[in-house]
Amino acid sequence: MKTGMFALALGLLTLRFLPALPATGWLLAMLVLALMLLPFRTFALAFFLFGLSWACISAQRALDDRLSPALDGQTRWLEGRVVGLPQQTSTGVRFELADSRSRNARLPRLIRVSWHGGPAVHSGERWRLAVTLKRPSGLLNFQGFDHEAWLLAQRIGATGTVKDGERLTPASNAWRDALRQRLMAVDAQGREAGLAALVLGDGSGLADEDWQVLQDTGTVHLLVISGQHIGLLAGLIYGLIALLARYGCWPATWPWLPWACGLAFVAALGYGSLAGFGVPVQRACVMVGLVLLWRLRFRHLGAWWPLLLALNGVLVLEPLASLQPGFWLSFGAVAVLILAFGGRLGPWRLWQAWTRPQGLIAIGLFPLLLMLDLPISLSAPLANLVAVPWISLVVLPLALLGTALLAVPFLGEGMLWLAGGALDLLFQGLALLAAHLPAWIPADVPLGYWLVSLAGAVIVLLPGGVPFRLLGWPMLLLAVFPPREPVPHGRVDVVQLDVGQGQAIILRTRHHSMLYDAGPRSRGTDLGARVVLPSLKKLGIASLDLMLISHADADHAGGAAAVARGLPVKRVVGGETDGLPEFLGTRPCLGGERWEWDGVSFELWQWSGAVDGNPKSCVLQVQANGERLLLTGDIDRAAERALLDSPLAVRTDWLQAPHHGSRSSSSRAFVQQLAPTSVLISRGRGNAFGHPHAQVLERYRALSSRVYDSAEQGAVRLQLGAFEPATVVRAQRRFWREPLR
Repeated sequence: MKTGMFALALGLLTLRFLPALPATGWLLAMLVLALMLLPFRTFALAFFLFGLSWACISAQRALDDRLSPALDGQTRWLEGRVVGLPQQTSTGVRFELADSRSRNARLPRLIRVSWHGGPAVHSGERWRLAVTLKRPSGLLNFQGFDHEAWLLAQRIGATGTVKDGERLTPASNAWRDALRQRLMAVDAQGREAGLAALVLGDGSGLADEDWQVLQDTGTVHLLVISGQHIGLLAGLIYGLIALLARYGCWPATWPWLPWACGLAFVAALGYGSLAGFGVPVQRACVMVGLVLLWRLRFRHLGAWWPLLLALNGVLVLEPLASLQPGFWLSFGAVAVLILAFGGRLGPWRLWQAWTRPQGLIAIGLFPLLLMLDLPISLSAPLANLVAVPWISLVVLPLALLGTALLAVPFLGEGMLWLAGGALDLLFQGLALLAAHLPAWIPADVPLGYWLVSLAGAVIVLLPGGVPFRLLGWPMLLLAVFPPREPVPHGRVDVVQLDVGQGQAIILRTRHHSMLYDAGPRSRGTDLGARVVLPSLKKLGIASLDLMLISHADADHAGGAAAVARGLPVKRVVGGETDGLPEFLGTRPCLGGERWEWDGVSFELWQWSGAVDGNPKSCVLQVQANGERLLLTGDIDRAAERALLDSPLAVRTDWLQAPHHGSRSSSSRAFVQQLAPTSVLISRGRGNAFGHPHAQVLERYRALSSRVYDSAEQGAVRLQLGAFEPATVVRAQRRFWREPLR
């Protein structure tokens, strides 16, 4: 039976790695084959097919519920009910609508919308809204967070921006929202948002600085309701009843073990209802329930059984859970502890039981964090040694008791005040640790080296008496210092990142690196910190020889400060120096400046007649092995005419379309004289500026230029000097991504 359950788990997990979902006919064939195998007792293959079929059917239903392409970009009036807890942002409110209806249009069951400058919105209200609808999408880079996968895992079928609206009915059955407002209104020494995260699972009120501290110290799991919190509460109830029974204070007619397991599970469900029963909470409740059942009836079967049953239970209920990093990390952490504790002979001393689990989890999760492209906190074992018991034994009990006693004058608020003070004290300590040892973003690791590192982690976690166990350490650390294939001499590795309505292009020669523009920063979102800096580190770039900012507009220069704080930058050059942070020490662009790196030539140009703004963009031409790349910033037609009289006005293989393909640029004369073979366009999908303009695209297509559009294809990577086509992220097939057009 264990083999069948393991095969079922493999089938359910296979969904995560499929490039495309099987057609309906293949799914029916797999189900029929699975049924035919059962009489022959070929349970492993049958259960695998059952798991894979069910996961694919569930995923297809989620894909079919996405917004119709015909409605993409349309603004329509719709009616819907607010579900979950609306999130207040720096610019407005973000919330989700269920049961939405619109005249003559079928809408997804769940829509996530943002309302910039909108009024207060509460859970349970029904609204009539004018929403500009969009199909689920997100920034798509070679490494990093995949927003499309996250939206599908949440079964969100559309996103949108609210233009106007009116409340139709007030909130009903919105006790969680009312409780959040009550928690945010108490005096918790400035940590009201942190208590709301602990009690209700709502982390939207936490500042970006707090999230950064939690990430740097590997303690994000402490402020997001997870199996640890729900398991802790269940464990406290179980331990209390066991203690009462041990000292004869429990009724003798009531068997203490069934009561302890039952009440502990009720407590877990109650905490889960406070947290809104999202997918992570459902996963935690299933795991706690199975552990309690194992303790009650099946302890003789070993510790791996409840983990395997919980894994299957979670994936059967929600097969798309495997698209979320938290799924892998939570089950991975439990598996690491079972592997480590399962081989232990005799009890550990108290200090060993306190310190060793954190180190073991750090070792075991290292390969998983690499696979998921997540930052790795070097201080996590130390931080969690203090943070886990502090949150578990001090902050969380005070927060839950204070919330339960809010109706009692002074008592509940007093306990929440103490909980907030304890949480603030913890944050102060974590901030000091994060300042000295921030999270590490490792360079991308090839699959072969990752597999060796995974094997090394497993070997290190084996019991101490296993022969050759020490060999696991060099295998594990191989992923820290993997050998890298350098850029060939005379060539340039070029990556145009997907940063939405902005621009950031990385250029690497054999021994040098530079960044042309640093991505946008707007409405509190700094893509220099979120996308550009992690991408540089993933490419193994430890410092920049040059950061060239074409001009000072926020969509090109907004992320420069974050990049400069995260990496050493030897020189910063800008088309405009005004408007850029002073600490960058930006030098002005000098037209005609030339230099050579590793057999590759670079040359700058700037229109001398430009005063400021887009026309003053610093233009860069790169030549490698006879192949040319021209990066033009946001120059307009007037600057283009001036450039046509310069030495740079020659046939170009790769052209970055000026001003994101705007109608004010890419004049016919400019396009015809440069006659680019390929064109790079960096822009946001559905942007308000209409980039790129249809007439501009037609000019490029008339010359048979191949257009690489970041909004359609994601990040673009090419090797200048190889005379080869570029690769794009969307070409890497995933079943949740729309295929290339």
